Amino acid sequence: MKETMPRISLSKPMKLEHVKLWYQLLVEYAFGFIPTTVITMTLLVHALSLDFSGLSLNLVFSCWMAVIPLAIIIRYMSRPGNIYLVDYACYVPPAHWRIPHGFFIEHCKFIFQDEKSINFLRKILERSHIGDETCLPPSLHMSPPRETLSDANAEVQGTMFSTIDALLKKTGLRPQDIDVLVVNSGTFSPTPSLTAAIVNKYEMRTNIKSFNLSGMGCSAGLVSISLARDVLRANPNSNALVFSTEVITTNFYQGTEREMLVTNCLFRVGGAAILLSNKSKERKRAKYSLLHIERTHKGADDEAYNCIVHREDSYDLHGAFLSKDLISVAGEALKTNITNLGPSVLPISEQLLFSLNFIGRKFFNLKLKPYIPNFKKAFEHFCIHAGGRTVISELQKSLNLTEDLVEPSRMTLHRFGNTSSSCLWYELSYLEAKGRMKRNDRVWQIALGAGFKCNSAAWKCLRDLEAPSDGPWVSCIDRYPVKIQDLVEL
Repeated sequence: MKETMPRISLSKPMKLEHVKLWYQLLVEYAFGFIPTTVITMTLLVHALSLDFSGLSLNLVFSCWMAVIPLAIIIRYMSRPGNIYLVDYACYVPPAHWRIPHGFFIEHCKFIFQDEKSINFLRKILERSHIGDETCLPPSLHMSPPRETLSDANAEVQGTMFSTIDALLKKTGLRPQDIDVLVVNSGTFSPTPSLTAAIVNKYEMRTNIKSFNLSGMGCSAGLVSISLARDVLRANPNSNALVFSTEVITTNFYQGTEREMLVTNCLFRVGGAAILLSNKSKERKRAKYSLLHIERTHKGADDEAYNCIVHREDSYDLHGAFLSKDLISVAGEALKTNITNLGPSVLPISEQLLFSLNFIGRKFFNLKLKPYIPNFKKAFEHFCIHAGGRTVISELQKSLNLTEDLVEPSRMTLHRFGNTSSSCLWYELSYLEAKGRMKRNDRVWQIALGAGFKCNSAAWKCLRDLEAPSDGPWVSCIDRYPVKIQDLVEL
């Protein structure tokens, strides 16, 4: 399957409008202080050279010296407040939910009874880099699979409540301390909503600000973080709870279309609960501070819009359709996203190299290769969406990342599979379990999803983080990283 997919390429010439933001922010933040300083010093020199007929020059000088710190204070006060990631928790399904490769293939033989479909599923699974410990909900272990509304509710509530319980226990907060609640689930949106289920379960306050997101695919986790950030900025001294998951029960495709069979091999049970806060007192115990979020939506393009669609096949069997154009669409979305993200996170040296390269090619017709900024100078760690082996490999090549930098993504895919919008938090947890997160380290989360969307979040670690005594990796971290073969015979 990989041979038929186009490579993600970031080396194509960037459009002129893509670099306008680079120039704007470069001038505003990198060199904005130069004209200000020159003007201020010129006025001071001019003032000291005038005859004020008895007016004390010391008074003039003192006034100017008061203006400068006042301007700095105003600039500082106008900046948005810090958003802290206090802590988070990831769901670990029960051991009896696990579905080893051999069991999965034998189970599929009873469902499909079509040798071509079985062979295709076997081929995908052999090349998927997914291990034997990933999990599917109990209803999909049955033959035939049971996809009722009650089964879907049982899956999501079990995942949701146990993960939130773990987070509240870690942070010591009461449910009544939560001011903002955001939940995202891509394809499962019951009535009452999942946020209503949480409010009911934990008896939260009547004035809680709750938001329920659906239909946004694997990138929805960072959409939820973005929404929570914006609500927190409008509501000082508040806590926000974000929960990200995807319900697998209602998404198991039982037809024969290959573009819809792929997801059966990739998607697995998972979920993550995240506590954000803008309270200054939370900084002491918070793990991370949010630096920037960049969201890219390519839905205006028909090819991008239709590359991931939840639909029915010719026999009215529903599932997620993955277009062959998915990888090329992802590449275009990623290119746009990092072009807009770069000015906010890259060092000045990288921005200058990019700008000079563009000017040389655009205006002087120099035969130069387009310069791809080195994001390894902006981040120490990378959490790439564990959407599949091909997605991770192509983003690794495009961003010129070493194997150790994509290790969290590959190991998350191997141990937990594609858990959709929550996989980024399993990857971050892997870094912590390995003891790699140190004070001032920066981490880049990259999510891709239906729409088509590419979203990025940049975080800064606030303190040295010791390997946690709990979490999704505590029982198996000593076995990782594992050597993953390109092909596993089943």
